[in-house]
Amino acid sequence: MALFRFYLLAMLIILSGYTLVVIADYGINLFAVFFGDMAAVAWPGQFNLDFMMMLSFSALWVAWRHAFSTKGLGLAVLAFFGGALFLTLYLSLLCAKGADARTILIGDRA
Repeated sequence: MALFRFYLLAMLIILSGYTLVVIADYGINLFAVFFGDMAAVAWPGQFNLDFMMMLSFSALWVAWRHAFSTKGLGLAVLAFFGGALFLTLYLSLLCAKGADARTILIGDRA
């Protein structure tokens, strides 16, 4: 589990730094670029569509893990729009609470 925590921390640091550089260079106009690439029907758009589907899996998992409660649905929205930045923080928090791999994956289900 220590290696997993290190991986989460590395992802968080690298992605945060990269995101800050991109925002500084191009601004925060993410949606126009993201959907513009998809509208062009080229490889960058294919990657964005694939990524958006992975974001939807992440959001669905977070909502399911919280039994589609109000909290779970709110976290799902954050998962969808926050991507790996959200997921690294979410999983790090679960690890910090001492959750084992089974509990991390399925929550408090029996």
